Amino acid sequence: MGVSSAAETDDAAAVDKPSSALREMRTDRPDATESPFTVDPGHFQLEMDLVSHTRDRADGDQTRESSIGAFNLRLGLSARTEVGLFIAPWTRRSQHLADGRSLVRKGFGDVGLRAKFNAWGNDGGGSAGGLIIDVTLPTAANELGNDGVQGSVLLPVSLDLGEGWEMGAMTGVDLRRDTDGSGYRPVLITSATIGHGLTDKIGVYFELTSQAGEGRHVATFDTGVTFLVNPNLQFDAGANIGVSRAADDLGIFAGVARRF
Repeated sequence: MGVSSAAETDDAAAVDKPSSALREMRTDRPDATESPFTVDPGHFQLEMDLVSHTRDRADGDQTRESSIGAFNLRLGLSARTEVGLFIAPWTRRSQHLADGRSLVRKGFGDVGLRAKFNAWGNDGGGSAGGLIIDVTLPTAANELGNDGVQGSVLLPVSLDLGEGWEMGAMTGVDLRRDTDGSGYRPVLITSATIGHGLTDKIGVYFELTSQAGEGRHVATFDTGVTFLVNPNLQFDAGANIGVSRAADDLGIFAGVARRF
């Protein structure tokens, strides 16, 4: 089916917009709740963990994992559509097991591919919604990844609560490969986050996340701060605290988002 000339004109005008006419920069980080907003067509947005670290203790085993430079590169294709590429160039995981053994693995991580569609609210209004489709490819070294193709479908929404408050929520299903490679199991993903702008440049957020499936429940309480340097550059830092037995005890990170 052909695209109408009016739609073509709208997309061309969107691509030609000067920097001063771009939409407000919206990021998918630092919280785990993805946004329904897409990047302006013809523009890139780099969102990166400068450094992240998690630690967990369970059944006498201690696990620590550090990552440097993991990023999501987003490209706006049209007024409502973008694609993304996730790469984790270096991860180190160390385990001290209850039986006295120590294991260290490090190397390249899995690669993720994303398509995001905004259904409404990209250009303003009190709410926004969208659809995200992710595919993860088993490129990781040294058992640092999934050892199989995985995918997820996510439905993010955003609400403007007024007075500098904004709420986001997300639900979806992640198809994860069984550890024995025999098939896939669905994992239900839900999250909700609330953010507040303390000033024109500084914001804070508080978030609850849940992953239910695979015979366990992973739940976290997350919080962090953002600092908007200019309309195209933002830094952030935060912590993710495990509130269920299956979750990592603590994760901390610092990151950046830059629009080009």
